[in-house]
Amino acid sequence: MRKRGGTSRVIILGAAGRDFHNFNVCFRDKPDYQVVAFTATQIPNIEGRCYPPALAGGLYPDGIPIYPEAELDALISRLQADEVIFAYSDVPHEYVMHKASQVLAKGADFRLMGVGSTALQSRKPVVAVCAVRTGSGKSQTTRHVCGLLQTMGKQVVVVRHPMPYGDLAAQAVQRFATYADLDDYRCTIEEREEYEPHIDRGVVVYAGVDYEAILRQAETEADVIVWDGGNNDLPFYRPNLHIVVADPHRPGHELHYHPGEANLRAADVVVINKVDTASPENVAQVKENALAVNPQAIVVEAASPIFVEDPAAIKGKRVLVIEDGPTLTHGEMSYGAGVVAAQQLGAAELVDPRPYATGSIAAVFEKYPHIGPLLPAMGYDAAQVRDLEETINATDCDLVLIATPTDLRRLIDVRHPTDRVRYELQVISQPTLKEIVTQRFT
Repeated sequence: MRKRGGTSRVIILGAAGRDFHNFNVCFRDKPDYQVVAFTATQIPNIEGRCYPPALAGGLYPDGIPIYPEAELDALISRLQADEVIFAYSDVPHEYVMHKASQVLAKGADFRLMGVGSTALQSRKPVVAVCAVRTGSGKSQTTRHVCGLLQTMGKQVVVVRHPMPYGDLAAQAVQRFATYADLDDYRCTIEEREEYEPHIDRGVVVYAGVDYEAILRQAETEADVIVWDGGNNDLPFYRPNLHIVVADPHRPGHELHYHPGEANLRAADVVVINKVDTASPENVAQVKENALAVNPQAIVVEAASPIFVEDPAAIKGKRVLVIEDGPTLTHGEMSYGAGVVAAQQLGAAELVDPRPYATGSIAAVFEKYPHIGPLLPAMGYDAAQVRDLEETINATDCDLVLIATPTDLRRLIDVRHPTDRVRYELQVISQPTLKEIVTQRFT
């Protein structure tokens, strides 16, 4: 890396997650580096803010500005950046190299940072649940693993990949044990989708911004820490057992997305999920690809059976399906559990919400045209939640089928009849996750 005056000037490209973690672990309080900017993408309303002094440390009394990534060329020149760190996830390999070419053309170095330099060591055993793509089934796999550990008598604490969309300093360390905690922290829909199912099972969840401080607090009440990954990112903590989930509905993606392929290559266990709804050929392709790059991995096949609140309510109805937002957007899926349930249970029609979309929800459809006649449960702030509510209520349908991990009816006033679908992990091959987890943690 190049340095001016002994200090390397750094820009970190991120999406309000891995970028902040990399800074905290590798750059904060390090006088050899000066982080001159973060940039933001994927997540709305992050740019234009500041990584606060309380988190940035004594070398940054004014904090660190966060800019739109679209300004990268100008930022490299204006801020005289020596190196640019790529620190977000779930993007094709070609995208990463195009970004690298952009940086190199401006005269700066381009850098990726892995587990070796960024993962923290826990004093307690860690199970990491990661994935090769967003929407592969990490959440249900994490719930399954937590349940296995609980039946073994272990006190389990989940640490969730960051989603800090509010006051960053106030969100440095967050602990969620009740629904009231979700309200106190003003959690977004995306946060509630990840936290509520654990709270329902009596599992405490930590999240936030400063993951070393989070780890040290979580260690005080855990026998085992379960890292609940986000997107297809690498774990922030060094795992004793690294489980990676792959999706046979997107065969080949396990080798073509960053940093999902790195997860695949590092995995102790590869869970091929959704085998009940994928073709045998696709399942075989994913298994072949996994073992080609990681022949030591244990491959586990699993189904994702759906559970519907009122199955009879769907038949013959014109249904508006609401699916998990990130799975449909940068996860690039065009259906989820809601569509599967609607088709299996005889819905007359999937109602297209796009003609009724308002505000930021209409903008989401413009940015991600592949979504089609589904409604992504987007709610990164209060205004977007209002847009979501207005879109739902304006849509001409007989039934709203909610297929999100959080029950949206707790957050918004849905004026149509509603039904809800959820899914859980069902391991159908040998060895099972129960056998693997028992052997590791008995």
